[in-house]
Amino acid sequence: MTRPSRVSCPIDLEAPGKRFGHLRVPHSSNRSAYGWIGVPIGVIGGGEGPTVYLGGGNHGDEYEGPITLLRLWQELEPERVRGRLIVLPMTNLPAVLAYQRCSPIDGANLNRMFVGDPGLDHEPTKAIAHFVEEVLLPLCDAAIDLHSGGRTLDYVPSALARTGPDDPLRERKLAALRAFGAPVSYLVPPVGNDTGILGAADRKGVLALGTELGGAGTVTPTTLAVARRGVLGFLAHLGVLDGVPAPGPTRLLEVRPEHYVWAPRAGLFEPAVVQGAEVEAGAVAGWLFDPDEPERPPLEVRFEAAGLVLCRRPIPMVERGDCLFHLGADVAA
Repeated sequence: MTRPSRVSCPIDLEAPGKRFGHLRVPHSSNRSAYGWIGVPIGVIGGGEGPTVYLGGGNHGDEYEGPITLLRLWQELEPERVRGRLIVLPMTNLPAVLAYQRCSPIDGANLNRMFVGDPGLDHEPTKAIAHFVEEVLLPLCDAAIDLHSGGRTLDYVPSALARTGPDDPLRERKLAALRAFGAPVSYLVPPVGNDTGILGAADRKGVLALGTELGGAGTVTPTTLAVARRGVLGFLAHLGVLDGVPAPGPTRLLEVRPEHYVWAPRAGLFEPAVVQGAEVEAGAVAGWLFDPDEPERPPLEVRFEAAGLVLCRRPIPMVERGDCLFHLGADVAA
């Protein structure tokens, strides 16, 4: 049996019109015994049509989502919307305000907290994830959660879907990726990542996409343009909006375990390629220097597989186990 949410929502999600408010996430602390964290939430109800969840700020150092969704929420009026939009532009607000991937309050990564647990008072991240999965997603027909690489990764602007050959929503997800129209789209297998929002959406039978829209801890006009065009294209595809330009072509890839390159030890990493490059299996990914032994020749790091370089680590100092690159390979026709 699902446990009740500890989060309260002060705005009416059912009535037509446009409203904005703050979810109340309980958080008792030394400075506020009966306090709550106010997570922004907006709703635009325009009549008959699908309900769509639009999320950003799941990770706090990824700002394409918050900026894109705040601007769209301010611009869109109910008269233009068929259906309903539920907008959480800064879902993990404490992390967004702190410019951190994970919450500074409980140290939790929101996109690993969709575990069906409303959490205790000192676990606001669990409470947010539980509210999204058990209260908001059941209201929705479709969802998109906007991510980028944050401070530690930098991506080719991409959209992604969690899917496999047995996924009943696979064809609809592929069509939605084409409608989003990012330069690259990629598929991740539906195993080993059940505790993210895409896993939560699958459990609720909700058509959902994610994105990786650049990164390196910043935003650019290019990544924001991809985000905006993509969200509008996704909504047009669902029948929520009219008057949206047709999407551009997207290259469809898949990501497998052998596509990741990890740092084999700590050191100073010199990359040999940039994101967007095509590489062959065995190609040099870069060289790892030892700052404690400057006379020691660098360790050569190689790609295990061939593919397109989807992302790279923009920070040269690395520790063993850091992701340096990951690739994507074209999906077989």
